[in-house]
Amino acid sequence: MSYQVLARKYRPRSFDDVVGQEHAVRALVNALDKDRLHHAYLFTGTRGTGKTTIARILANCLNCEQGVSSSPCGECESCSEIIEGRFIDLIEVDAASRTGVDDTRDLLNNVQYLPTRGRFKVYLIDEVHMLSTSSFNALLKTLEEPPPHVKFLLATTNPQKVPLTVLSRCLQFNLKNILPDVITEHLRSVLTHEAVESDDVSLNVIARAADGSLRDALSIADQAVSYCGGSLEGDRVAEMLGTVRADEVTRLLDTLADRDRIALFKCSNELASRSADLADVLDNLQRAFHELAMAYATDTKPEGDLQNYTDRFSAQWIQLAYQTCLMGGRDMQYAPDPKVGFEMTMIRLLDFEPAYEGVDTTPSGSGGNGSVEVTEDSGAQRQPSKKQRKTKVTDTKAMDSAPIASGQAPLKGAPWHERIEDIPATGVTAMILEHSNLVALTEDRIELLLDESHDMLYNDTQQGHLEEIFAERIGKPVEVVVTTGTIVEETPASRKQRLAQERLDVAESALRKDENVRSLMSEFDGRLDAVQPRSD
Repeated sequence: MSYQVLARKYRPRSFDDVVGQEHAVRALVNALDKDRLHHAYLFTGTRGTGKTTIARILANCLNCEQGVSSSPCGECESCSEIIEGRFIDLIEVDAASRTGVDDTRDLLNNVQYLPTRGRFKVYLIDEVHMLSTSSFNALLKTLEEPPPHVKFLLATTNPQKVPLTVLSRCLQFNLKNILPDVITEHLRSVLTHEAVESDDVSLNVIARAADGSLRDALSIADQAVSYCGGSLEGDRVAEMLGTVRADEVTRLLDTLADRDRIALFKCSNELASRSADLADVLDNLQRAFHELAMAYATDTKPEGDLQNYTDRFSAQWIQLAYQTCLMGGRDMQYAPDPKVGFEMTMIRLLDFEPAYEGVDTTPSGSGGNGSVEVTEDSGAQRQPSKKQRKTKVTDTKAMDSAPIASGQAPLKGAPWHERIEDIPATGVTAMILEHSNLVALTEDRIELLLDESHDMLYNDTQQGHLEEIFAERIGKPVEVVVTTGTIVEETPASRKQRLAQERLDVAESALRKDENVRSLMSEFDGRLDAVQPRSD
């Protein structure tokens, strides 16, 4: 017998075999066992998450000769034919290749007739969003009043393109991207069954590369087994995929902490020489900075190789580094080549520093060229001292005083979202202010209420940062007290979101009313997918 690829060999045959979609499986099992079946189901999600597989299992459950149940026998003729893809009453259609209205009408002409072999005639339409508007209209009539012997199973990777009239007539299941840990465990089980040796590093590399798709993970594993000669090794799998290895990430972090430019660009050259995916390198650096930021936010130590880096980087620099990598990855497509974009991002990580109290950030020189002087210190010295971060109140009469420095305004009197606009907060500290509201402002302290959904942002270190920036803003020391809870009134962050949505609604409404736009949509059977309001 010829070799069968892992993605087909281990395709689930029953709901018990489905991995990572427990929410959808539970609902379908209960519906089948309690005879609460809908006439149309829509499965959405990214590629390889199980949309078509779950639809076929459902079709099997509906037509098993032993009766409708969540556990078909798998041995009767109907089950065997469905598994082999030759069951006459399971009509599978790829909408990407049959988009026209005539194709849809031909498909639905036989809906009125009873099934030939099975209990139900099942129409499985894959990538249903590819149907034209006329095809959707033809399908809609049948969806509204389907015969009792017909079930529709629709699958799509882009539900936004499915008309609301169709969505409203379907029971929807949004299949989630499968977590890397779940993919890793499934791969381990499959490879053990295949008698293929593997290590944790290789499985983790494949799971990350699969990007939530179990089918992709099995396909990559197939390729890796051939590449590695029958057993999987982490370094060789990373080499095959062009992904960064864990030790290379820590080497980059070491060079950044030591500010060793020569070593950093040596790492860059080595990555480029083995054709590593440099965008993936930036992604892995972002993951590392995220873990370090979470360690600061929760006052814990990160696990594994990153546990020593909280002592080498400050919380502010980690926030800046994460944003730098994020923008570097986004802009890499505009670089002359990936190596240039990657090295420019590394230069920014070396040269850019958050502005701390006591660091001169005023433009240098008389020409006003906007350059910033930053004290050149080691990575271990980037953390502000405790003395800087902890300041107590002794005199707070300045709360209602005139501006202390040029360009500043008093803290009192303006709405909270306006008050924080001029406060020099960045990173996590700025996020705390955006998601808080002012509760009380007295002569000896400022009280803020932080939305409970963002309580992980706040710790003792952030309290120190808040006291520093408010003391600088007011001109005298001040105590800041932050509590978490449910916020009823609008926060600055939710206000920004509301205003952005209002601008979007106005822009979309204007476009939909525009005669030229409406004419184009009508002439070319188009739809308005996305709207971007003008900045002005």
